[in-house]
Amino acid sequence: MSGPIRVVLVDDQGLFRAGIRMLLGSQSDMEVVGEAADGREALDVVRRERPDVVLMDIRMPVMDGLAATAELLQDEAPPRIVMLTTFDLDEAAARAIRQGASGFLLKDAEPEFLLAAVRTVHAGSAVIAASATRELFSRFTAPVVPVPAAFAELTDREREIFALAARGLSNAEIATHEFLSEATVKTHISRILAKLALRDRVQLVVFAFEHDLT
Repeated sequence: MSGPIRVVLVDDQGLFRAGIRMLLGSQSDMEVVGEAADGREALDVVRRERPDVVLMDIRMPVMDGLAATAELLQDEAPPRIVMLTTFDLDEAAARAIRQGASGFLLKDAEPEFLLAAVRTVHAGSAVIAASATRELFSRFTAPVVPVPAAFAELTDREREIFALAARGLSNAEIATHEFLSEATVKTHISRILAKLALRDRVQLVVFAFEHDLT
């Protein structure tokens, strides 16, 4: 059995960090292994602790969450990074996800939703708040660029699954829709990500928007 999900909290508000630390600490499958008050400090903490998931505030002094995220994602085997924002449709969150962040959360999200989001991004089987993520990219999408040749390498079945994943469906939902096992869907998703050189499902959603494949 694997250990708890290791989480680092990055936010310049100590009271906010304390509340999130208490929430995560109350869960048997989560452990807060470090905290930082700005992006520069976050680089040191994350590289020292090697967490599974980082909750990263976007707007902070010294170094903001965007810059810290960009640096961390250049590391070998970087953690999953979830951006924390006050704004529902935040262009900075869209930029961070394009860089490789694994999703975004509103800072006033319900506790149960935050916990579910940490588990979701760690498992990699779904997109956090899929409808909100799609709305974010429909608002701040880049101009459509030509579809890369790699997309033509997908099989017909993989294209079907790509389309469902691009809509934000989870492995379980795709399995039901396509009459497949979740294990088979997971295998197909892994192959799709590998062929398209994408980091995770959120990057798949971005890819679909940027190439007008939604």
